[in-house]
Amino acid sequence: MRQHTHPFIPYRPDRYDEAEMIRRGRDFVSFVDRRRSVRFFSDEPVPRECIDLAVAAANTAPSGAHFQPWKFAVIGDAGTKHRIRVAAEAEERVNYEGGRIPPEWRAALAPLETDSDKGFLEVVPWIVVCFAEKSTVMPDGTLRKNYYVNESVGIACGLFITALHTMGLSTLTHTPNPMAFLTRICERPGNERPYILFPVGHAAPDCEVPDLTRKPLAEAITTPMTSGPGGCLPTAGQGKTREAP
Repeated sequence: MRQHTHPFIPYRPDRYDEAEMIRRGRDFVSFVDRRRSVRFFSDEPVPRECIDLAVAAANTAPSGAHFQPWKFAVIGDAGTKHRIRVAAEAEERVNYEGGRIPPEWRAALAPLETDSDKGFLEVVPWIVVCFAEKSTVMPDGTLRKNYYVNESVGIACGLFITALHTMGLSTLTHTPNPMAFLTRICERPGNERPYILFPVGHAAPDCEVPDLTRKPLAEAITTPMTSGPGGCLPTAGQGKTREAP
């Protein structure tokens, strides 16, 4: 019997035989491989509960010390969406027309054919802005430092995107730079910073996406010579623990 100084509960995840594990894994890869970032949206209404469910999925993400350093601002009213579009396009005009984007980045973006027009921000039924909490305000007013904030919030956003895809919805990871205007418009405190802006809705009936291919698995996996069946062995200097529940 293990002894604990804090509450623990039994955990018995589902188990499958080898064939079923592989089948389920292949089905999931096939499903998520159909997901694409979208810039052409329908204005068809989407139930608010879909957004809540996607945030609930994001809320299951592992995080540093289980501090869950994220906040999702949900915007559905036309006036606020218009303000966000105006502010985002102002920054993007500086990026695209004003030369703030360096030539290398402009060349990298060319196949996506992006520009400063962000009209989709007023077409979608919902805008969701994820904020990363550098620290969290506690009930007594003090600030608690959060750990591995970028890693934790990034994982949560990945689950949010996957949940939307599961419901047949589309989105885009929009990161206008700088994003300080989102703090003001969404009325968020200074301990939070905008992380990603997600326009959420159905893809337009005539939606098109760039003809891109994903990195082959052989380029995404590496197997160091020091690893065995259990994975990579730690190398010198690797000893820092990064555990999340």
